[in-house]
Amino acid sequence: MTLSGGHALVRSLAAHGVDHVFGIPGMHNLEIYSWLGTYGIAQTAPRHEQGAGYAADAYARTTGRPGVVVTTTGPGLLNAATAAAQAYSDSVPLLLVSPGMPVRHPATGGGRLHETKDQSRALGAIVERSHRATTVAAVETAVARAFGFLTGRERPRPVHIEIPHDVIIERADLGAAPPLARPVPAAAAPRSRIEAAARTLLHGTATIVAGGGSRGAAAEVAALAELLGAPVVTTANGKGVLSERHPLSLGVGLHLPAVRARLETCDVVVAIGTELAEADFWCDPPALANVVRVDLDPGHGGRHVLTGDAAPTVRALIECLPPPGRRARGADVPLVRRARDARAREQGRRWLAGLAAVRAELAADAIITSDSAMACYYGALPNLPIGPEGRYLHPTGYGTLGYALPAAIGAKIAAPGRQVVALSGDGGLQFAVGELATAAGLGLPLPVVVFDNGGYGEIRAEMLARGDVPRGVDHRTPDLPAIAEAYGCAGTVAPDPAALGEALRHALRRPRPTVIVVPEEAP
Repeated sequence: MTLSGGHALVRSLAAHGVDHVFGIPGMHNLEIYSWLGTYGIAQTAPRHEQGAGYAADAYARTTGRPGVVVTTTGPGLLNAATAAAQAYSDSVPLLLVSPGMPVRHPATGGGRLHETKDQSRALGAIVERSHRATTVAAVETAVARAFGFLTGRERPRPVHIEIPHDVIIERADLGAAPPLARPVPAAAAPRSRIEAAARTLLHGTATIVAGGGSRGAAAEVAALAELLGAPVVTTANGKGVLSERHPLSLGVGLHLPAVRARLETCDVVVAIGTELAEADFWCDPPALANVVRVDLDPGHGGRHVLTGDAAPTVRALIECLPPPGRRARGADVPLVRRARDARAREQGRRWLAGLAAVRAELAADAIITSDSAMACYYGALPNLPIGPEGRYLHPTGYGTLGYALPAAIGAKIAAPGRQVVALSGDGGLQFAVGELATAAGLGLPLPVVVFDNGGYGEIRAEMLARGDVPRGVDHRTPDLPAIAEAYGCAGTVAPDPAALGEALRHALRRPRPTVIVVPEEAP
């Protein structure tokens, strides 16, 4: 067949199971967009490429398959760079595709439209890898290699493919497409290492830390916890891996003193799919004497590093352990849980009643997206319970603002039959408020709950704690319900929990987005 570079790209994406892409058409990528319909690939055009990146990120977190972003050259791609960095931080499989300068473009530049000094190198400093395909034949090979990484047995992280815009329109005779990159079957860590790790768990107390890498091992995490009588604390990305109503659950709580003390004093910590990073603890991680680590990334430290997929590795670990003895090794868990809950509720007390109203209206499998807002990280993350059937999508490590709304769009596209709710602050929403138009155009029944404290409350509080005069953090919130109506959405104010519950109930049934503003006093 004689194919253009853009045609070869779309043919290869379709062959690898891509059925939806996010992005904004531009002068240099029109040949790509012209072939999407031919191969049955749907496309969502947000109002900003950063929104495209967040939507694709949430699509990937929801489906477990790579999310795909197609941008134009230069500003289009760089607009998506923050979303790519967030995906890198949270280990999300994201593919970014963009045009680039022509193959024979002079190294000194030539003043072309969207010219960037070294676009591929710029993205390569943010994502896991960036590849420039300089011939039509190389395009499909680049896609196959990208999917080989994105679906392989490595830590999932974003990849960028750059196709020079002369190659996108150039035509060449191509034979059969390169072999598809097939997902690599899950595999456990080596048996000898698992047996050695199991021996350390036979005596003393254990605590399990479940991160985002344990999402596919919910049943195994629960079984290991019950066998060991060990409490399970999760990172933000692992929230709900063990039902947060389970008696051994400590929820999202690595930042809470009672949980940190349990980690520091127990005999062994079992870390499953987590870096145990500063972003998880909200401060420097504690010194842990004995760690059994289950992770795809062999670079992490620990006394026993089990490099393998979480589910089969934890199953093999369970097989190496004897039945539980008479002594209940988790006898102190209720005490730790009470102390943990007391501190979490104290930090989140301003939002508890409203979050309870939200939880009462949601199905067990609802998807909740959140922003880097106080109501989310002090309120919902530690205090709004979910289980393995639900999902909570939060921009953890990179801590970006503006994630909740476009992520909710991506999640709803990925799972149209499930409830999706976005939780945001007034500051974060205004980073991405234009995506209300995207959601309205799609006719999505999408509630967007906005906790309004008149600016950037966390930074305001930190300035005051330093004894500084707050600067640049207090902003008059515009009439968000009116803005929502202008974009074709519904908008309302919920002054109390009862009103919030009622507004959310109607919003979940309304065939368009609804902005629900919850006023609160500035901290």
